[in-house]
Amino acid sequence: MATATAQTLPNDINTRGDVVLEDPIAGREPLVRGGHDFHAVTEMVCKFNEVEVKKTPKSFLAGLSLAGAVATMFFGYVGYLFWEGPGIWGNNNPVGWAWDIVNFVFWVGIGHAGTLISAILYLFRQKWRTSINRYAEAMTIFAVICASMCVALHTGRIWMDYYLFPLPNQMGLWPNFRSPLEWDVFAVNTYFAVSLLFWFTGLVPDFATLRDRATNKWRQRIYGFLALGWRGSMRHWVTYEKAYQILAAFSAPLVLSVHTIVSFDFAVSQLPGWHTTIFPPYFVAGAIFSGFAMVNTLMLPARHFLGLKDLVTVRHLENINKVILLTGTLVGYAYGMEFFVAAYSGNEYEGFTFINRSFGPYWWAYWIMLSCNVVTPQLFWFKKIRTSVGWSFVLSIFVNIGMWFERFVITVTSLHRDFLVSSWDYFVPVTEVFFLLGTFGLFFTLFLLFVRFFPVIAMSEVKGVMPEANPHWEGYGDHGHGHAAHAAAAEVH
Repeated sequence: MATATAQTLPNDINTRGDVVLEDPIAGREPLVRGGHDFHAVTEMVCKFNEVEVKKTPKSFLAGLSLAGAVATMFFGYVGYLFWEGPGIWGNNNPVGWAWDIVNFVFWVGIGHAGTLISAILYLFRQKWRTSINRYAEAMTIFAVICASMCVALHTGRIWMDYYLFPLPNQMGLWPNFRSPLEWDVFAVNTYFAVSLLFWFTGLVPDFATLRDRATNKWRQRIYGFLALGWRGSMRHWVTYEKAYQILAAFSAPLVLSVHTIVSFDFAVSQLPGWHTTIFPPYFVAGAIFSGFAMVNTLMLPARHFLGLKDLVTVRHLENINKVILLTGTLVGYAYGMEFFVAAYSGNEYEGFTFINRSFGPYWWAYWIMLSCNVVTPQLFWFKKIRTSVGWSFVLSIFVNIGMWFERFVITVTSLHRDFLVSSWDYFVPVTEVFFLLGTFGLFFTLFLLFVRFFPVIAMSEVKGVMPEANPHWEGYGDHGHGHAAHAAAAEVH
């Protein structure tokens, strides 16, 4: 591989001693560090999945046990909610929506980064997505499950939820298709179905790798079933690429449409503070903002624990933080524009709503939201901070705290003081904290099980962007699945 071109470019040495060309753009960190070959990538990704169940590290079991205990508490809480009803919440007469809708919007937003990284960055041929898309896709599935729990449980008579679907029923009733809550049902279910198919499609070649490397029958049977008979033939790869691209094309508009429809829950109402046309783009930017922050929150500990620092590099981290900086700035612009529109409209009720948000009884929630979502992301202007693992992890947690408070501020502070002063009240949560913690327990339980048994990095895609896939740079700009990547994916020993 040592050519005349190679002598003028930075290079590295792989584990076989061959010269491997790095990223041809001078000064840019390679997507895979350490000069690893295809076999080394396979070994790194499969290492933790292939550990015997009895030999699972105790630290991992402790984390899974904690998450599982919280998830078990959640299901116990759901049973209590079934028995007693939503009266166990702190909702009152003016505040009919509170943590139930706050949690729903929060979890739907968390799921947006997965589809953005997987679909839109794939369609734009952004190679840096290859090491992080599997985390994000899994996060999307689990976050939408948590969101679905929230929207299903907030209806009161939960056993009547089947009325939300256009199914024949004994009462001859049909859903009100003019209701934005009904739009949520279709949007979230469509989003979940397409995201699940997209996630599973990308996993098929990696399931085949785990199947072929399996040393006992039950692993061979389970991974063989999930691999759908994959043999890595040219016909399989052609079909796979077509399916992957079609699903990416379906998923891309969902990034914009799903949270836009969620914002309609508020925007189509006549309530001051909600009735505004800025909500759809504002919600989408906020969803991407919180979703990428959650990718950092999950990816950085997993990267350290699984020993994947050569595959998930500082370059990936910096690109994620740049997206957080951009979307955080857009969210800050939306906050300012809301105040401007309220003042410019001359509507005294609209103006009062935003003054009440800033300086009323919930002033503390508003300023937590503002500081976490607008101030802290601006630290990513500094390269030293946006390339620091510690800073990135801490700031990602601040962003997710701020985005939960954003949904709380939008929902509760617009409701607790309505048009009649005599009906004003202050919302105080009662048992809702168990609801919120329980969804986190469910989310982390599913995510840890995913990390334990599924490959957390798309091996075939990572190999496709390695310089070793094409030593003469032909097609280097192609993303993910070149024919060289197909040969790489078949390498399992």
